[in-house]
Amino acid sequence: MISLLLIEQALNGVQFGIMLFLIAAGLTLVFGIMNLINLAHGVLYMVGAYICASVTQASGSFLQGAAAALVGTLIIGVLIELGVFRRLYTRTHLDQVLATFGVTLFFNEFVRIVWGPAALYAAVPPFLAGQVQLLPGLSFPAYRVAIMVAGLCAAAALYAVITYTRLGMLIRAGASNRVMVAALGVNIKLLYTVVFGVGAALAGFAGLMAGPLLTVESGMGSDMLILSLVVITIGGVGSIRGALVASLLVGIVDAMGRSLLRPALAGLMSQSAADNAAPAIASMLVYVLMALVLLLRPQGLFPPLTR
Repeated sequence: MISLLLIEQALNGVQFGIMLFLIAAGLTLVFGIMNLINLAHGVLYMVGAYICASVTQASGSFLQGAAAALVGTLIIGVLIELGVFRRLYTRTHLDQVLATFGVTLFFNEFVRIVWGPAALYAAVPPFLAGQVQLLPGLSFPAYRVAIMVAGLCAAAALYAVITYTRLGMLIRAGASNRVMVAALGVNIKLLYTVVFGVGAALAGFAGLMAGPLLTVESGMGSDMLILSLVVITIGGVGSIRGALVASLLVGIVDAMGRSLLRPALAGLMSQSAADNAAPAIASMLVYVLMALVLLLRPQGLFPPLTR
């Protein structure tokens, strides 16, 4: 029974980690290639969730909502890059932080104006509403399995593009020496726009999948942004492989801590004290993991030069 509980919580951690990866992948690409600190990346996750939830409610089709969210976040990401971020590449990191924080505040209020202050609730699509029998005595929600499969497929596709295609070669070269890439005749501005648009679509993909599991509300991207920054710090800035491994580690540590700490602490203190202490300690575990990695490998688990 205990082993089945551990497996179930590990699967929950993997599912959460894959969603984190979809956000962190775009963030690490933008930071590693453009040297841009983008604190507005979480709003693309939020906008993807809002678009998917509203289109799904209007059309009755989750697939139409998902398609609208992907296209919408891609377009919004490109417009943000053209209108705001293109002017920040040569500015200091402080300027980038202030500007992208301003974009975050703008979009948080924008969704309140468009969708109202009340939260939206997205239902799990009917064709994924059941359970999947993974092991004897262990059933897992089909929607969470679909999230893991879709996220791993997206991770594999992204890794293949960056590793084996000409676009990926240009992305890796731009991360190493963008001045030389521009001198060789590559349109570096167009490359940046493409990278940012792909990162925005990945964040929107994570948002649309999170909608049926979480409450869709203004500011929902802030917590995910913080965890994504933790992920790219652990994995190595600019490394897709590092982002994937770190996302899975963070997801599993978070899920295991939230499920196992309460009964463990209950044996050492009163139940009420354990109920209060366990969530706080569980939230700290991810940052303890980051501190340990920085202590042992300050460059991250898989720095870009090892890709």
